[in-house]
Formats: sequence, C-alpha cells, structure tokens
Amino acid sequence: MTGPQDPTTRGSTDELPDHIDAAVLKIAGAVIIGVIMSILDITVVNVALPTFQEEFGSATEPLEYSHVAWTVTAYTLALATVIPLTGWAADRFGTKRLYVAAISLFTLGSVLCALASDINQLIAFRVVQGLGGGMIMPLGMTIMTRAAGPHRIGRLMAVMGIPMLLGPILGPILGGWLIEIASWHWIFLINLPIGVAAVIYSLMVLPSDRPTPSESFDFLGMLLLSPGLAVFLFGVSSIPEEGTFAAPRVWVSMLVGALLIVAFVFHSFRPEHPLLDLRLFRNRNLTLSVIVMFLFVVAFFGSLLLVPTYFQQVRGESVLQAGLLVAPQGLGAMVTMPIAGRLVDRMPVGRIVPFGFALILLGMFPLTQIESDTDIWKICAALFVMGLGMGATMMPMFTSALKTLTNHEVARGTTLININQQIGSSVGVAVMSVILTNALPPQRLWYAVVETWQDPSLIDQIGGQAAVDALLSEGADAFAQTFWVGLALIAITLIPVAFLPRRKEEAHLLDDEPETGTGESATAPVAPPH
Repeated sequence: MTGPQDPTTRGSTDELPDHIDAAVLKIAGAVIIGVIMSILDITVVNVALPTFQEEFGSATEPLEYSHVAWTVTAYTLALATVIPLTGWAADRFGTKRLYVAAISLFTLGSVLCALASDINQLIAFRVVQGLGGGMIMPLGMTIMTRAAGPHRIGRLMAVMGIPMLLGPILGPILGGWLIEIASWHWIFLINLPIGVAAVIYSLMVLPSDRPTPSESFDFLGMLLLSPGLAVFLFGVSSIPEEGTFAAPRVWVSMLVGALLIVAFVFHSFRPEHPLLDLRLFRNRNLTLSVIVMFLFVVAFFGSLLLVPTYFQQVRGESVLQAGLLVAPQGLGAMVTMPIAGRLVDRMPVGRIVPFGFALILLGMFPLTQIESDTDIWKICAALFVMGLGMGATMMPMFTSALKTLTNHEVARGTTLININQQIGSSVGVAVMSVILTNALPPQRLWYAVVETWQDPSLIDQIGGQAAVDALLSEGADAFAQTFWVGLALIAITLIPVAFLPRRKEEAHLLDDEPETGTGESATAPVAPPH
C-alpha cells in the first residue's frame, strides 16, 4: 500500500511549513498509538504481579515473587535484544513496513499472553511481545524526525513525549481498573483492538520509504551486542531479588555482559556498516546529549518507581488510588513539554535544559523530607513541579541529539538513544530498589506491616498500633533516604549539562538529501562525520 510522500524527501526546508501541519500530525498519530501501547504494557503488568502469584499458584500457596517477576524481566530482555537490530532493519526493509510488522508482532504477543495457561507460557509469550515492542519506539522516533524536517524536530518530539509521560501514569491506573472490573487477561487483550487499529491507520498514513538493500548485516556485532545487553540487564534486573551486587547471579552476569559489550565496541569500528554505529559519538553534541540522558534516566526513572510504592505501602492506598496520586507529575510535564518543544526549535538546548533540571531539583527536595503523615497535597505539588522540569528536559535532549544527525543516520541514531535509555532505566530501577530495600525494616516485618492495611487484625500480632506507627515512620525514612540518592544523581547531571551548546545548533537532517529533491531519503549517500 502506498502512503503519502515523505516530507523529508523534499529538497529544502523552505518547502516545509513552519507549523506542525495536518499531514505531519496524521503521521504523529500513528506513531503515538504504537508507542503508548508498548509503554503502557510495561507499567500495566507491574501492578498485576501479585495477581499472577495467586492465579498461577493458589491463595494459600502463591508463586514466589521472583518467579512471576520474570514476566517483566523477560519483556525487558527481549527489548534489549531487538533494539540494536532496528537501525539495520529500518534501512534494509524500510521504516513503514518494519513499524507495521513490529506492531503486528506486539499485538500477536499480547493475544498469546492472554491465552497463557501457566506462568512459564506467560513468560515465553512476553518475549514475543518484547521483540515487537522493542522496535516500536526507535522506529517511531525515526519516522517522526524525518516527517518533521530539521526546523520542527523540537515541536514534534514534544508530541512524541506525550506517550512517554502518560505510560507510567496511566499504566497503574489502567491495570488496576481492568483487574478489578474484569480479569488479568484484559491487560493483554486490550492491545488487540488497539493494535489492529494502529496497523490499519499506519498503512494508510505513514509515508513509504525505499529500503537500502546494499548494506551487509553485521552478524558478529549482533552475536556480541544483543546477548551482551541481555545478559548485562539480566544481572542488573536480578539485583532487587538478590538484594546485593555481590551475588554471583548479579556480578557474573553483569561481568559477562560487559565483556561482550566492550568486545562489540572494539569490533564496531571495523565494518563499514556496524550493527550500532558508534562513530556517531564523534559528534560532541550527540555525545553530551547521550551522557545527560543516561544520568537523567537513572536518577529520574529510578525515583519515579518509589512514589506509587510509597503511597501503597506507607499510606495504604490502593493501586488505582496510587496511580491517580502520581498523575500531577504527568500534568506538569504536559504544561512545559509543548513550550520547550517550540523553544528548542529556536533556541540552543543549553539555555533551556538547565531550567528543567532546576525545577526537578526543586520538586524532588520535598520528597527527601517525606514522612509517614506528610500532607498528600504537598507530595502532589512536589510531583507537579518535577513534572514541569521533566517536560522541559527530556524532549529537548532528544531533539538536540537528533539535530546532529543526517537523514540517513537517524534510524541508527535513534537506536543508539533508545539503547542508552533502556540501560539507564534498568540501572536506575535496580539501584533505587536495592537502596530502598536495605533501608526498610526487615522484610518479613515490613510486609506484615503493609498487610495491616488490608487486615487490621494483624496489628496486635506486630505489637499494637504504636509499634505499627513506628515501623511506618521508619519505612517513610527509607523512602526519604532513597530520594536523597536520586537528588544527588540529578545534581551530578548538572556537570555535563553545563557543557551543552549555548549557541544556535545547525541542523544536519538534509545534509545527505539530493539537490533536486526527487531522491529518496533512505537511499541518499551518507554525509561525512561532522
């Protein structure tokens, strides 16, 4: 099926409107549907883990948490395995065809998950989901970058940020609601109508692009990088379960994964078309953007995990209520993100991002003072301010990185950015989880306290209300200590932020476009490194 002409195949940015026109918004709609579906699925499953323990075990003998947690880990590992292949596959098969195939595979995996009859089947089918979901985000960024043109990237990336913000907020709400009114199967079945609609809509509106069949596939790179990322993240994901970095399962996996990744780094400069083009790091602005994004994701997304957990364990809120209470963070980001997206098209990113980080620090500091009875409105106000900062930070950083790339480099550049974000998010969640776990009261005692929210009769077994209140206060202190770590990491990120460009950045998206404007962007020659 032939889609509309790719806006980036025109010969000059002068031919592209300055505003985000209807044609580009149609393309953005197709991307947002796919991206929000894949992001939602991560957080939706998180709230279903206790349900899986009982459904696949029994109420009296539930499965171990470490076993059902593999439904999350398997998905993450599949993402890490397939993301490096996306850049090559996009050049080889075309972004439109690959994007439609990725959504189709994700939807198929969702249906299989809903039909799983035991926990091991569910884990296996989550791998199928992850193989499709891992390609959706980098392909979506590639499609939208090419559609926007160099002078509208910021505004379109602001649109792309909507599902990235709404996913962690709506996921717990949607998951809790579906499980309450129906069953766990529906957290997967809901993807079927959305996936079918996304495939049909994408076939209708996405521009066709001509693949580049001349590039050879880097098999050795794949054998080094994909298993390396998977094994490394397996070790990282095992940290909360083991409770320490010293466990062999953790450090051996991380060491083997790191060695494979290092071997890939040395290998990647040899082939003409490596699986992951590390030559892109020759560009100073891209390198700075990747460093800032990594530190930001480790600190921010690691801390983001703590807030709903605090509401549920220390304050006794339900999953649905906890999801609603973290909504102010997303609302704050939705205020500043479109503003930052418009500004970054006209101003250097080094004059925008520092204000975003200042707001994040301002919002996170009250969380370091959190107690078991802190007013809810104070916490929500702090989350709103953090959201304002996130909206002014994340998409400008993506935009700054993408502006440095030529049209031909976009697919591989977005792959690089997404791998960076995936590793950062996994590391952040693992580190914050270990710090929190070690700071909380002894595990059995703490979970007994948490159970008193559902069964007040347990209070006397723990030692009375005074003992429970003391333990809840100790638990709140543990969350406050962990937020201090997040605050310190955000402060450290200000160091590379200080080196971000403070002058207008030259966009290179059309550097490899033909002068006549009739060539296809995916077949244009690669511009030399700049």
